[in-house]
Amino acid sequence: MTYAAPIKDMKFVLSNLVKIDSFGQMPAFEDTNYELAADMLDGGSRYFDEQLAPTNWDTNLEGVKLENGKVVVPEVFRAMWDGFRETGWLGASFPQDMGGMGLPWAIGACGIEMVNSANMSFGLLPLLTQGAIEALVAHGDDLQRETYVPRLISGEWSGTMNLTEPHAGSDVGALRAKAVPQDDGSFLISGQKIFITWGDHDLVENTVHLVLAREPGSPEGTKGISLFLVPKFLVNADGSLGQQNDVRVGGVEEKIGIHASPTCVMRFGDDGGAIGWRIGEQNAGMAAMFTMMNNARLGVGVQGLGIGERAYQHALAFAKERVQSAALGARDKTGVTIIQHPDVRRNLLTMRSQCEAMRGMALLAYASLDRAHASADDAERSYHTRRVDLLTPLVKGFGTDMAVEVASIGVQIHGGMGFVEETGAGQYYRDARILPIYEGTNGIQALDLMGRKLARDRGQGTGELIAEMKADIATAAASSSAQVQDLAQMLGAAVDLLDEATAWMLATTGEDIFQAAAGATPFLNQWGVVVGGWVMLNRAAAGDTDQVLSADEKQAQLLSSDFYMRNVLPRAKAFADQVMHGGDALLKMTEEQF
Repeated sequence: MTYAAPIKDMKFVLSNLVKIDSFGQMPAFEDTNYELAADMLDGGSRYFDEQLAPTNWDTNLEGVKLENGKVVVPEVFRAMWDGFRETGWLGASFPQDMGGMGLPWAIGACGIEMVNSANMSFGLLPLLTQGAIEALVAHGDDLQRETYVPRLISGEWSGTMNLTEPHAGSDVGALRAKAVPQDDGSFLISGQKIFITWGDHDLVENTVHLVLAREPGSPEGTKGISLFLVPKFLVNADGSLGQQNDVRVGGVEEKIGIHASPTCVMRFGDDGGAIGWRIGEQNAGMAAMFTMMNNARLGVGVQGLGIGERAYQHALAFAKERVQSAALGARDKTGVTIIQHPDVRRNLLTMRSQCEAMRGMALLAYASLDRAHASADDAERSYHTRRVDLLTPLVKGFGTDMAVEVASIGVQIHGGMGFVEETGAGQYYRDARILPIYEGTNGIQALDLMGRKLARDRGQGTGELIAEMKADIATAAASSSAQVQDLAQMLGAAVDLLDEATAWMLATTGEDIFQAAAGATPFLNQWGVVVGGWVMLNRAAAGDTDQVLSADEKQAQLLSSDFYMRNVLPRAKAFADQVMHGGDALLKMTEEQF
C-alpha cells in the first residue's frame, strides 16, 4: 500500500501546460518560477510519502468515535497534523501578511492532491479549513480576518462549512437555522446542521464554524440567508480562548467510506444560543458561502485525482507482482504477471490516462483562478474569471466521476482479492464514492454548467475555450511528429461535435428548459472528456519536445495520450447523442410508469 507522490508529472504540467515561469510577470507572484515550485514539491512530498500515506489503512480500520460528547479521531492524526502544518502546504496559497506563503493556487493544488492520495480522511480537514480561510479573506471584516485567518492558516485552528439540514440538502434555501441579533452586534445562532465534515475533533485548539442561518424578517429562500462565524470556543480580545460556545455534537455518522473523517451532526443553541458574528452583509450569505464552496468544488475534484492516483499506483504494483495464467499464445504454460495480459493493460491505461488528463485540467483551472485574481490586465482578469467559472464544474464533475471509475477498475484488477478487505483496494472505491455527491452533486454541477456558465453569458466562456482548443489542434496538426498529428485529428472531430452540442444546449435552454436539463449531465460529461482530450494533446505535444523527459518517458507520454484519444475520447460522441437526442423518453415517462 505504498505511495509515491507523482511530483515529476506535476512539474511537467506546471512547466509545460500551466507555464508557471510566466507567473512572475504578475506583481503578486513576482518570486514565482519553476525552481520554486520544484523545491516546494521535492520538500513537501516526503511528508506525504513517508509519514502520512502509511497511516491510510490503519486509520480507516480505527475510524472515529463519539465519547462523552466529544469526537475521538485516530491518535496518529495528532502527529500527522503537526507534520502537515510544518510542510507549509496548508497556507501555501494565502497572503503572506496573514501568515501564508503567497504561492499561486496552481502550486498549492499539488498539495491538495498529495494529501488526499496519502489519506483522504485526513485530507478533508485542511480542505475545509482552506475554504473557510478563503471565505473570511474575501468577505470577513478586519477584526474577523485579523483574529481568525492567521490561526487558521497556521493550523492552530480549523474551519468547517455548515449548510445542510435534515430537511434541506441541496435545497439550501429551505434551511431553518436562526440568527437573532443582539445589542452588541453579535447573533444568537440556533438550529441543527448535518454532514459536517470534521465538525469536531481535538487536533486543534478551536474549530471555526461558518454557518448559514436566517435572520428574523428575512425573505424566504436563498435570498434571505446570511453567513455567520461561530467558534467552538469564544475568543477573547487578546486572542486567547474563552468559554465554550453553545455548540455541541449531536452524533457522528457511520459511512461507507472515509471512516477516519468525522462527519458530524452539529447542534447550535441548545442552551440559549450559540454566539456568532455575521460575515458580510445581511442576506448575502449565499454569495459569501459560494466563495468557500467554489474553493471546495475545485478541491473535491483534486481529491478525486488524489484517490485515482493512489488507486492506480496500488493496482499497478499488484499487476506487476500477481502471477496468473500463461501468456496468450505462449507454448510455455508457466504463469506470468498479470500486467502482461492485454485486458489488464487496458484497465491500467484507462486509470493512468484519465488521472493525467485530470491533473492537467485541475492545474489549468487553478492557474486561471490565479490569473483572475492577480493579473494586472482587466481584460485578462475577465477572461480567466470566465475560464475558471467554466472549468469548476468540469473539474468537480469529471474528477469525481473519474475517481469512482478508476477506483472501481482498481478493484477489478485485483480480481477476487479486490473484494477482500486485506488488499486495501476496496477502501479507495468506498472513499471515492462520496466525491460525486458532496459540495453539490454532479447533477447540480451539470445544471450549473448549463445555466450559469453557458446561458448566463450566452456562450462567451465556452466559445473562448473551444476557440483555444481549435487553435492548439491547428498547431499540433503542423507538428513534426506524425503521432501528435494523429492525436490532433482525433481531438478536432470531438471538438467540432462539442461545438455543435454546445450550440444546441444554448438554444434549447431558452426554448425548453426541461429538455435542456434532461441533457445537462451528458453535456457536462462530454465537456469533461473533450477538455481531458485537449489536455492530453498538449501533454503529448509538450512531451515530444521536452528537455527533461527521457526518451522512454516521452514515448510513455505519447502512448498514454494515444490511448486516451482512442479509448476514452470516443465516449464524447455517445454523450453528444444523449445531449441532443436522449431526453424525450425520460421526460415523457409518467411517475406511474417508472
